[in-house]
Amino acid sequence: MNLLNYVKPTFYSPSFHFFRPFSLWSMRKDPDLESALSRNRRWIVNNQLKNIILRCPNQIAPIKFLQKKFKTLDLQGKALNWLRKYPCCFEVYLENDEYYCQLTKRMRSLIDEEESAKDMQDPVIAERLTKLLMLSLNKRLNIVKLNELKRNFGFPDDYLIRIVPNFSERFRIVNYSGRRCSMEIELLSWDQSLAVSTIETLAQRQNIEPCFSCSLPITWVKSWDKFREFNETPYISPYLDPIGLVEGSKEMEKRTVGLVHELLSLTLWKKVSIVKLGHFRREFGLPEKLNVLLLKHPGIFYVSNKYQIYTVLLKEGYNGSELVNKDPLVSVKEKFGVLMQEGLHEYNRRHHLLNLEKKKLQGILVKKTERIKDRSCQMFEEDGDGDGVIKQRGGLLDTEERKRHDEGELQSLYKK
Repeated sequence: MNLLNYVKPTFYSPSFHFFRPFSLWSMRKDPDLESALSRNRRWIVNNQLKNIILRCPNQIAPIKFLQKKFKTLDLQGKALNWLRKYPCCFEVYLENDEYYCQLTKRMRSLIDEEESAKDMQDPVIAERLTKLLMLSLNKRLNIVKLNELKRNFGFPDDYLIRIVPNFSERFRIVNYSGRRCSMEIELLSWDQSLAVSTIETLAQRQNIEPCFSCSLPITWVKSWDKFREFNETPYISPYLDPIGLVEGSKEMEKRTVGLVHELLSLTLWKKVSIVKLGHFRREFGLPEKLNVLLLKHPGIFYVSNKYQIYTVLLKEGYNGSELVNKDPLVSVKEKFGVLMQEGLHEYNRRHHLLNLEKKKLQGILVKKTERIKDRSCQMFEEDGDGDGVIKQRGGLLDTEERKRHDEGELQSLYKK
């Protein structure tokens, strides 16, 4: 099976258009995993709107201000219409001829629950950050780059002043170049108890040798054969120093696949943007053509271009469209999703009732016009005597009499 359809960039004249190889990736779509990605899309947008509102004065945002933010969220249309779709999450009101938005009481309650869950998760987040630094080659990670993936790993917005100082024996912030964008988090002490990958932990529980699991249809015979051949070589822990491994060798490939597997295992939703992951190529020693590596192992990874965002998912992390193991933060965030769906259902129900009312009104108008027509017809029939006689200004004349009358008038005119 050809997993990668690569076409060289083509230039057209008179204007030149460059087509990136990204758009030419191909992987057979998995309906369940695609469903999981589409379900998260609305949640991500509304979660970003929630964070924007929380940062506003008194946690109240003018709709005009949110409308400007819509472009950064890749949304089109009016912000007012979007917010009204989720009345259980956002409360929209009019004041001094201007619309404002604030969070509902139920939404605020969920935010409080999320904050308490984060407080309890501080040791877990510190452990997750430690493992990330242990996976890096220099035991340091750029803060600007890490901020792009902080939500994937469940880090709070204030993790630099909340987690790092409270675990000063593990981390410190350094800046060796002196530039502001070069600030890094550095690991101070190696914890051997944490240098165990997810695959190794599962192997210890099952008392077997560490190996990858494969999720592929039985009919994919060639892919299964390639996976078995790949899995026959010994597993190489991503926490081991890669010095000595030759670039492009089977051992290096095995180590890199294990590294990406471990990084995805540390995320909340077992998925990450491939572009953002590629930003850490130097820090984690990832290959330049990361997409080639991912598409080479369809039994372990699933690559999707849903919403034109190239995302890699860990297949073993999902059972159908649901996560196998849910982090406590994910459980709280799923409640937000339920509240969002409830509001959307309420919005759709109201619109359905409004449409019914409109149709009823239209039906009443149609009936009224029909009644008016019926009445006019009735009056026409009542004015006649049943034999085609119609009232005229000059008296009652039937059709034959009218003909004779007209003929007499014409003859009199000719005589004149």
